Amino acid sequence: MLQIFVVTFPFFALVLCGYLAARWRILPLEAIPGLNGFVLFFALPCMLYRFGADTPIGQLLDVSVLLTWVISALIALTFTVAFSRSARIGWNDASFGALVAVFPNSGFMGVPLLVALMGAQSAGPVILTMVIDMIVTTSLCIALSRLGGADGHGAAKAFRKAIKGVLGNPLPWAILSGALVSVMGWTPPVPVTQTLGLLADAASPVALFTMGTVLARAQMFAIQGHAQPTALRDYLPLALFKLFAHPLLVWGVGSGLISLGLPLSRFVLTVMVLTAALPSASNVSLLAERFGADNGRVARIILVSTASAFVTFSLAVALMV
Repeated sequence: MLQIFVVTFPFFALVLCGYLAARWRILPLEAIPGLNGFVLFFALPCMLYRFGADTPIGQLLDVSVLLTWVISALIALTFTVAFSRSARIGWNDASFGALVAVFPNSGFMGVPLLVALMGAQSAGPVILTMVIDMIVTTSLCIALSRLGGADGHGAAKAFRKAIKGVLGNPLPWAILSGALVSVMGWTPPVPVTQTLGLLADAASPVALFTMGTVLARAQMFAIQGHAQPTALRDYLPLALFKLFAHPLLVWGVGSGLISLGLPLSRFVLTVMVLTAALPSASNVSLLAERFGADNGRVARIILVSTASAFVTFSLAVALMV
């Protein structure tokens, strides 16, 4: 338990630093979109490129993990979008609310936490789930978020917007590029590798810091009347879904597939369940900002799930390991 707190404390501290920097106006609110742009188009793609390049291709093509995680994600997304859609919440907000409810913080928190808990062999499944979430889950939610633009021109216009949104997301392309480099055995020149490494190392701290600034800005806007406060019913159920229903769903799907003969080891399934038990991914806040969703709502889901994960993730570890 103490080991988990030692690893996770810096992540929470960085979020708090960003929150205080925005609240105290050390960082102007006008600078937040610039931070988002840096993380989304420079730092995060480099980090994900490095993941793709450093992970053995056999782990990236583990069909058992792929099938279990994709089925779980599709079930979770279907349920959360259907649950969220209403007169108040359109396709854009419902889609990014669903994404934040099923996308765990596997990149920034999951790899170091699970490697510390279960050894280096746990890194491969965690990275593969992140690849799936970046390419499949994220792209699907971006596509769904564009459906709200359907108007008199019909479904064709909405479909074009969906394709444009998916193709314009740099994150899956970064992972695929890294995987291609790994397969080809090509090593970029040292200056290029060092530059990519510096940007990759900046992804986690800057993203967490930026998440704190977004949380502070949403709260400040609500207080000043620039934005409506987010109702508890619009974010608490999704945060609870992330922490409880998502890992249970992954366990249920994985156990069912094992009983049907899928060659998925119990160790790998445990890693996947603990990955699902992580709090919501902070990079969803950056995507919501970029695609014009209600980022205050998304940020609150991330905040509640992250704060609560101190207890819920520890309980999951105690039950599974």
